Amino acid sequence: MNNGIFRTPDGRSHAFTFTLVSSLFLLWGFCNGMIDVMDKHFQQELQLTLAQSAWVQFAHYLGYFLMAMPAGWLASKLGYKGGIIGGLLLVAIGGFWFIPATKIATFPAFLLGVCLIASGLTFLETVANPYTTVLGPKEFAATRINLAQSCNGVGWIFGPIAGGQFFYSLDHTGQSTGSETLWIPYAAVGVFVLFLAVVFLFAKMPDLKSEDEFDLEESESRNTSTPATQRPLASILLIANIGVLSLSAGMIFSAVVAIPVVGQALRMNEHQALLYSTAILFVIGIAVFLNRKGNGGSRSIWTHPHFSGATLTQFFYVAAQCGIFAYFINYMTSQIPPFPVDWKSGWFDGWLDVHKNGIMGLSDKGASNLASLAFAFFLAGRVIGAGLLKKFPAHMVLAAFASLAALCSFLVFLKLGWISAVAVFLSYLFMSICFPTIFSLGIHGLGAKAKEASSFIVMAIMGGAIMPKMMGHLGDHHGMSFAFIVPLACFVFVSIYGFLWPKLSGSGDAGPVKLAGH
Repeated sequence: MNNGIFRTPDGRSHAFTFTLVSSLFLLWGFCNGMIDVMDKHFQQELQLTLAQSAWVQFAHYLGYFLMAMPAGWLASKLGYKGGIIGGLLLVAIGGFWFIPATKIATFPAFLLGVCLIASGLTFLETVANPYTTVLGPKEFAATRINLAQSCNGVGWIFGPIAGGQFFYSLDHTGQSTGSETLWIPYAAVGVFVLFLAVVFLFAKMPDLKSEDEFDLEESESRNTSTPATQRPLASILLIANIGVLSLSAGMIFSAVVAIPVVGQALRMNEHQALLYSTAILFVIGIAVFLNRKGNGGSRSIWTHPHFSGATLTQFFYVAAQCGIFAYFINYMTSQIPPFPVDWKSGWFDGWLDVHKNGIMGLSDKGASNLASLAFAFFLAGRVIGAGLLKKFPAHMVLAAFASLAALCSFLVFLKLGWISAVAVFLSYLFMSICFPTIFSLGIHGLGAKAKEASSFIVMAIMGGAIMPKMMGHLGDHHGMSFAFIVPLACFVFVSIYGFLWPKLSGSGDAGPVKLAGH
């Protein structure tokens, strides 16, 4: 490892500190990878529909949505070290909660553990991303983040393997033991993060300060006024953001109403709760917007189309990513062509199974192992994308990758057998650079306000809690191939943002980007 990229002007090397911080990227990649193979387990064990199992993704991204702003505030008070230790302890609580949750054996009990872990991971992401930018020379900030992202990708590869091993394990009679062993990998995560917390507690972590960790080099000018020609577009995008925020809050209310006792007391189902609460919140949001606009209002980051567009784009991108990740196993076990019966032997014995329709196909465990291969494509995409971002404008790379991801989703939608199956894997490669690139384009040129903007972009990942419900509903009624019309539409939106970014930002091509991992 080149020690020069970790040496600050005072001569001190922060290579060891960077290694510790990189372990956090590995941790949340591993946890996210396990989440993505959990849905199918609950579908089988609790007889849930695809749409119902999507509550797993909702609980996960709810933690990010609720804790993004508090995590940023608390980390600023406690510093890097305190924020990391606090996040690790919260992850440990979530991991150990799966032990009693397995005994309780109810869906809400498991969802609580998922939400607790995600809340802790929010702290770690909020702290680790900016911290890597100050652990050495400024000109190597992007290099350090890319190195840390590699650990994130490695964790995402091994997460599905661990999940498949324990969520889809079988006893000697061939019966599933997943319900009894589901707690094991999460308890192991709890032990690991407690060990990490102790290491961080005694580690000498330099309290390096940076006024604007996410500030881009193009932001020498602190003028944040919006050109008159862009104001109508900014207003439209802001209204769209109000709609998305209302929908996100409505989903939270819908989740509460989904609890039978609450739903009976309010005399409504979760769909009615979503519709009513979203409509009411949207009307309130529009009223507040019009009132502030009428009073002139103070200058805000929301008046910048490239930022307000980024929050929307991030919402739709994470929606597409989460939907594909969540239903990968469902797709692989139900949509790909059958295998020869004689393949179920030797090394492939645990990978294949005879389905209820009598066709030989992938088993849940085999599909979860293939999910690791898909995440290897995801990691490869980040490596390739990082190289392209050094040579081509960031918005064009984003537009190209999102367009190719949309094409892959379209090929899946067409149900073309093995061609569609390969397209699923390629979608992982092409979606890989979207999150960090949208993030960087969204805060471009905002100067001191970039830190505030980054918190809202993190909150926008609530799309991962909402769209999988829609995708699951379509999958229940029309099949998993048809459900890929949801990520198709999302990727088209991302692509449009990339193509229109110069107009939205009022500037030319984006310069060097600092990638934030997810």
